Amino acid sequence: MNAPRSAATFPLAMAAEGDVLRVAAIVGGAGMARRVAEMGLNVGSEIIVRQRQGAGLVVLRGEARFALGGGMAHKIMVCKV
Repeated sequence: MNAPRSAATFPLAMAAEGDVLRVAAIVGGAGMARRVAEMGLNVGSEIIVRQRQGAGLVVLRGEARFALGGGMAHKIMVCKV
């Protein structure tokens, strides 16, 4: 019997403008996890990619807007909603 397939996850850095996503995992050390949690980007949070600028992104979570650098965006794993 096959296990049910889960939604495909990918780094936030690969998302396109306008994508509606759910945070699936934070890949990195305790400092990275703490910093992302302080911004309110917890596992399970729904976000929208508002703008892409080079390697960086601007994402929305509710009414809050966050600018993320490429390095951080590569460590946040997401799946499409």
